[in-house]
Amino acid sequence: MDWPIAEVARMSGVTARTLRHYDEIGLLPPARIGANGHRHYEGKQLLLLQQILVLRALGVGLPEIGRILSEQVDEMDALRNHHQKLVDERDRLDALAGTVSRTIAALEQSRKDGHPMTINRPENLFEGVRPSQYAENMSEFPELAEVVGRRAATMSQADADAGHRERTAQMVRLAELMAAGATADAEPVQAEIDAQYRGLAELRAVSAEEYRAIGRSCVDNDTWRAAYEAIAPGLAAYQRDAIEAYATTRLS
Repeated sequence: MDWPIAEVARMSGVTARTLRHYDEIGLLPPARIGANGHRHYEGKQLLLLQQILVLRALGVGLPEIGRILSEQVDEMDALRNHHQKLVDERDRLDALAGTVSRTIAALEQSRKDGHPMTINRPENLFEGVRPSQYAENMSEFPELAEVVGRRAATMSQADADAGHRERTAQMVRLAELMAAGATADAEPVQAEIDAQYRGLAELRAVSAEEYRAIGRSCVDNDTWRAAYEAIAPGLAAYQRDAIEAYATTRLS
């Protein structure tokens, strides 16, 4: 049994245009092409499409997906691997959501009492987030990911934790500016983006277009978006827009 491209698009939620693109880049060729030129897919192709969509949901870029699929031998092993990654990601996001929820509650209480927030167990602030995940989810920027990975490999745990605390603090500061009504191109917001850019530039030169692509990934990369949205709804798009404004006014 096979299904025409329109039916596969309906079932999967992927547009026919995307399916044709997957065919054009060799990622998902159809089982056959009919006399009318329409693509048709069998069960094998549907399983392959499922794997592609799972990997996309994990934030993996198309070039890396192509490499992963080309190296796979056993479909069952591949599915077990994908399933475990999804379970791990679910558990991490659950832990992250709990961490942010507790922090919000503590901040609300401290403001109500008029005293600074008391941190009894500081390690709880970082439950659900590992610094290495920043590099692990940069598959769409392989050169930068390699530099970040090398840097992370040489860092002590204390330095890695400090770096993560600063990245988290940057996200929180942006969320506060967003809540205060500051536009993405406002000077305080751009100052935060400038600090982020300088941190990247210390590792490797980053062009305006590459920085824009990183900004778009704050929304397009599922893992990055989830991290921003866990801090504040709309923060991922706010970060993207702020980076776009920065790249236009200061890097172009």
